[in-house]
Amino acid sequence: MADLSRIPLSLEFFPPKTPEGAEKLRVVRQQLYALQPEFCSVTFGAGGSTQEGTFNTVRNILAEGVSAASHFSCIGATRNTVREQLNTLKSMGVKRLVALRGDLPSGYGAGGEFQYASDLVAFIRQETGDYFTIEVAAYPEVHPQAKSPASDLQAFATKVKAGADSAITQYFYNADAYFRFQSDADALGLNVPIVPGIMPITSSAQLLRFSDACGAEIPRWIRLRLQSYGDDVASIKEFGLDVVTDLCEQLIAYGVPALHFYTMNQSAPTLEICSRIGLVTPLN
Repeated sequence: MADLSRIPLSLEFFPPKTPEGAEKLRVVRQQLYALQPEFCSVTFGAGGSTQEGTFNTVRNILAEGVSAASHFSCIGATRNTVREQLNTLKSMGVKRLVALRGDLPSGYGAGGEFQYASDLVAFIRQETGDYFTIEVAAYPEVHPQAKSPASDLQAFATKVKAGADSAITQYFYNADAYFRFQSDADALGLNVPIVPGIMPITSSAQLLRFSDACGAEIPRWIRLRLQSYGDDVASIKEFGLDVVTDLCEQLIAYGVPALHFYTMNQSAPTLEICSRIGLVTPLN
């Protein structure tokens, strides 16, 4: 059996919009630090719309003694704005970035000086050398805007060749999709860790809404089971814990390099899953 205690973890948060949200997230972080995460990442809105909130949250995590990674999207960005943001992050002590194209705002053309995440990765390397560890996104179930699975894989390869150190996947519930993506990446000689992104299931409506927006597939049997519970929140949460725990166990048995949890700024679901797979002392 795999030594579960040695599986590295990372956690993702989104920047809170209110002082109350910031205080709630501070408490959540303290609870999740029991998992001893390798780093915590903080998301970034399209066009840098949440940059101040992102950077403030990153500062708070660093002040709490935990490594923090800032998401960094390039839609609408210029080389000068990216250069300024990189300098700000360096001055804060950030050593890790999650480099993304970012979501296109409604009605937005291909503006800005960076068309793809690979352009951003290449520019960061050009400007800062090996200063930053750079994570990029991977899509085991294919990016929703990709022309084909083959072109999506090539886009991933371009990001790796531009200088990415590792990748974090979009969340998924079909482990075979991850295994296939890893196999295809290996066949192309893309020797970087591909860390599966894990999304706990706590709300049927929320999950279906997120998945429709980002292209993550909800297997039919999971969708039907969630719908069958109606407004029974307790049953939805218990079923979700079973599904995601089983997924994590499959991934660990396969030998994934780490697990990255999309916490949605909540501690209980991630802590419970990690308790079930032996990564933290069971909750009371």
